Amino acid sequence: MRVLGRSVLVLMAGLLLAATPASPPGDTLRGFTLESSKAERDWETKFRAVPSTDSLRSYMRRLSARPHHVGSPYDRDNAEWILTKFKSFGLDAHIETFDVLFPTPIERVVELVAPTKFVAQLREPPVAGDPTSAQQSEQLPTYNAYSIDGDVTAPLVYVNYGVPADYDRLERLGISVKGAIVIARYFGSWRGIKPKVAAEHGAIGCLIYSDPRDDGYVQGDTYPRGPWRPRFGVQRGSVMEMEVYPGDPLTPGVGATKDAKRLPLAEAHTLTKIPVLPISYADAQPLLAAIGGPVAPDEWRGGLGITYHVGPGPARVHLRVRSDWSLKTLRDVIARIPGSTAPDEWVIRGNHHDAWVNGAEDPISGQSPLLEEARALGELLKQGWKPRRTIIYAAWDGEEPALLGSTEWVEAHADELAAKAVVYLNTDSNGRGYLGMAGSHSLQRFINDVARDIEDPETKLSVWKRTELRAIADASTAERRREIRTEPDLRIDALGSGSDFSPFLQHVGIASLNLGYGGEDGGGIYHSIYDDFAWYTRFDDTAFVYGRALAQTVGTAVLRLADAEVLPYEFTGFAETVGRYAKEVEKLLQDEQEQTAERNREVDEGMFAATADPWERSVPPPRQDPPPHLDFSPLANAVDSLARAADRYEKAFGRAQGSGTAFAHSGAAALNAILIHTERALTVAPGLPRRPWFHHAVYAPGFYTGYGVKTLPGVREAIEQRNWKEADAQIAIAAGALSAEGDVLGRAAAQLEQLAP
Repeated sequence: MRVLGRSVLVLMAGLLLAATPASPPGDTLRGFTLESSKAERDWETKFRAVPSTDSLRSYMRRLSARPHHVGSPYDRDNAEWILTKFKSFGLDAHIETFDVLFPTPIERVVELVAPTKFVAQLREPPVAGDPTSAQQSEQLPTYNAYSIDGDVTAPLVYVNYGVPADYDRLERLGISVKGAIVIARYFGSWRGIKPKVAAEHGAIGCLIYSDPRDDGYVQGDTYPRGPWRPRFGVQRGSVMEMEVYPGDPLTPGVGATKDAKRLPLAEAHTLTKIPVLPISYADAQPLLAAIGGPVAPDEWRGGLGITYHVGPGPARVHLRVRSDWSLKTLRDVIARIPGSTAPDEWVIRGNHHDAWVNGAEDPISGQSPLLEEARALGELLKQGWKPRRTIIYAAWDGEEPALLGSTEWVEAHADELAAKAVVYLNTDSNGRGYLGMAGSHSLQRFINDVARDIEDPETKLSVWKRTELRAIADASTAERRREIRTEPDLRIDALGSGSDFSPFLQHVGIASLNLGYGGEDGGGIYHSIYDDFAWYTRFDDTAFVYGRALAQTVGTAVLRLADAEVLPYEFTGFAETVGRYAKEVEKLLQDEQEQTAERNREVDEGMFAATADPWERSVPPPRQDPPPHLDFSPLANAVDSLARAADRYEKAFGRAQGSGTAFAHSGAAALNAILIHTERALTVAPGLPRRPWFHHAVYAPGFYTGYGVKTLPGVREAIEQRNWKEADAQIAIAAGALSAEGDVLGRAAAQLEQLAP
């Protein structure tokens, strides 16, 4: 996520591979002059020496000492403690409050009423030697937030992961979930998709359980002997339709201040349509064992010692959910370091502080490094450092239910953010392992450069090199391994949803990054009472060395972004990435055309005969109209123009940085004013179809994936849903956004060309 600094030869090789036309002196940071690079590296070295594993341990012990969900006494206490800490570090800090809809359970019932009787426990027992697991009076019960109230009794049907493809397989067998309660296992998609798809198919209730094959003893020893989810462990979590819009369901698009106009509860668009509850695999086993009907296909069978059947019948289940639907107050803690030269350009850094229960891993493993970054920056301020740009540190509340704190803050400050925000840097959970990098591809080169300067605490390689070696080992083809070895930078992932970057990137259009270490920190205590200090210090980043690495990584990025004379975005990698996305949506249509033709041929030739395996028997589907020709030329032309503009900008950037003086010129401020709008240009005013809150034309969470990203989402999802008229319109909209981006880059290149003719 190595060695501090890079050699001249490595840097020059990377620049040649990127086809950069002019190479600055080898130690020059992107966006800096040689002289300012030397000063910056000195400050960064001082910064990285400050974060302490002892401090991280003490922060986690304190912040995770009691349950601290939204509206709880300890959630408020933590916010006030974080505020005091920020102030003690020398930062100007305050708390902003919002009043949001956050339902908490009053009544929960799951019982098997036929063919035998069984009442689910719906409770996680304390564990000996884990003192905070026994804080039962303060713990939120096991539930799914934003499930509607309901009281239903119906046959039970097992639907595997409960994603659309699973219902397609059930339909092939002639099994309907209409009027039934479905039981789905976690994984396969974000949890909120499961009740959504179930309701679309006519189900009247939904249960979600953690199967031990995915999240329990099949993976390894269970807690407390090992890190994996025990028999009665339950994953809490929101099932709100955040792919429509995140944040307070009653105030879409506006901050949930005390005087905000709120929708009536009955008009909230993002609540589930059917009641939902999560259960443990101990509670799920008797329910699943009572289901009859066809035996589930191999890939649907979990790790319980039963034969998995699909149903329906003879199992009948009674499900009852009732919640308190009152407003709760959340508290965002905001700290500020004013910029000395460009105070109206903001670098924003955030992590949430609320949790479902004690939340040592999620989120305190990320919140603690944020505090250490702030402390380290306070130490630099005492030594005379002054950032060029304003730095804002945010400890968000209410992330777990629905990205509440970050979304309401962004909506309340949207106009100011659109004018001033340079970048948003997010973390969430953190653990032992490899650096994960995801975000806006205009920041791909930048974060790769940062990762090259951070030492991995175990291997002593750079975190960049360790992550590269992991990527090579995991590559599925020899060609991809060759690409990783020869590409100048590691590809970063695109962002969907699931954490606080979403309102910044996808609503306002602020270039964003999401960073964190992991991959060697397996465990199954996510969103349970066992996610606490005892578990984390036994099974995760036990020495807090990767917490220190995270503080060094993100803090270095904050410093570099705040101090650069010219914002260190890079657009040739972005243009190449968007070009790949454009080819993917073209191939998506081609695949759909070929599959439709093959399916229609099989229908015409009567090839849908019964087989011995009922899961291979297909009811002959109706013929489908073949997908029409879609004109992708506007998108291809826009990608081509964007690539040319990015190349022009990079050549001008190389000349300007190579000159040694251009970035110190007063015209650099005008250039930065243009660059701030590069991510904004990728937003479209109407938003995405049926979800206008999402404005980004390149990155969005999928309508049927939830957290998982859909790139060029308007085009991609229209093709997936076979909405050809909409696909045609979305091609034009996406092309328009990419063309607008190219125009902004053209203006930026022209400004650079004036700085260094």
